[in-house]
Amino acid sequence: MYVLGIESTCDETACAIVKDGKDILSNIVYSQVDVHKAFGGVVPELSCRTHVELLIPMIDKALKEARLTLSEIDLIAVAHAPGLVGALLIGLNAAKALSLALGIPFVGVNHVEAHLYAALMSNQQPPSYPCLGVVLSGGHTALWKILALGNYSLIGHTIDDAIGEAFDKVARMLSLPYPGGPPIEELATKGDPTKFAFRAGNIKGKPFDFSFSGLKTAVLYALKEITPTETTYADIAASFQEAAFKDILNKTILATSKENIQDILFGGGVANNQYLRKLFQTKAPHLKCYFPSKALSLDNAAMIAGLGYHIYDRRGHISDVYTLQCQTRLPLANFLE
Repeated sequence: MYVLGIESTCDETACAIVKDGKDILSNIVYSQVDVHKAFGGVVPELSCRTHVELLIPMIDKALKEARLTLSEIDLIAVAHAPGLVGALLIGLNAAKALSLALGIPFVGVNHVEAHLYAALMSNQQPPSYPCLGVVLSGGHTALWKILALGNYSLIGHTIDDAIGEAFDKVARMLSLPYPGGPPIEELATKGDPTKFAFRAGNIKGKPFDFSFSGLKTAVLYALKEITPTETTYADIAASFQEAAFKDILNKTILATSKENIQDILFGGGVANNQYLRKLFQTKAPHLKCYFPSKALSLDNAAMIAGLGYHIYDRRGHISDVYTLQCQTRLPLANFLE
């Protein structure tokens, strides 16, 4: 089965062709970083305009790279939750129009679930279930117990900023470019992670929830007390990164212990951070970590197409209806078939 995937949840316009849920024939991503970096973050209206301009050319490019035509596509999978409402509508309506014109089915895919599926697409050996899903991105930070593909239970989530959002805001404080994750990771290699005693927040009675707002504030106050040099900025970057990722590490280990889980699926752009990966390798060698490849860690359409294949299959080959609406904050647990 050839599946056309469409991803337009935020600031990446992406289309892909995936065969039978895992064989990636094309995966075309246009990053809008250059569109938004002057503003230090995503401007929804500009994001939507760019999606409108690029979506059809991206579909054509994905088909050309896969050496297929639209008439050979069997299914369309589109991210329709969660995300920016305008951006979601553009991708969803494109999928509906193609479905109607070609007479083929389409399915809506949860963007967060697709990030976890990306780790499965990137590794040959499947995990043992139940396993833990750790989503770390610009818009999402959460821990999920995964009983099987399509069967999830929320363990913990952020009560304020997502971890990627925190990186972006701290990068702005350090006069680093947007998006903030890669430049902070690079600057941190030159700094001392023990120089500043930063720590992420803990929520009373909710040991698996995250809070990065106080950590950002601590960075802000630290910057007011230092002489701004490359060395002091590097120390702050390293200390901030250390505090954020140790919080992820500790709460992940706590969750695996409570749930008696050994395998972890990571998803989202922040999961591409090499310091994070090394931290889990050195501090939690007893856990088996499944990370997505670099191409599948950021927003992309291959993960949408791959997961869409399984959604369609477990439904018994039933298409979504054309009245399907996008959802900006639909929880993963409410997205199950």
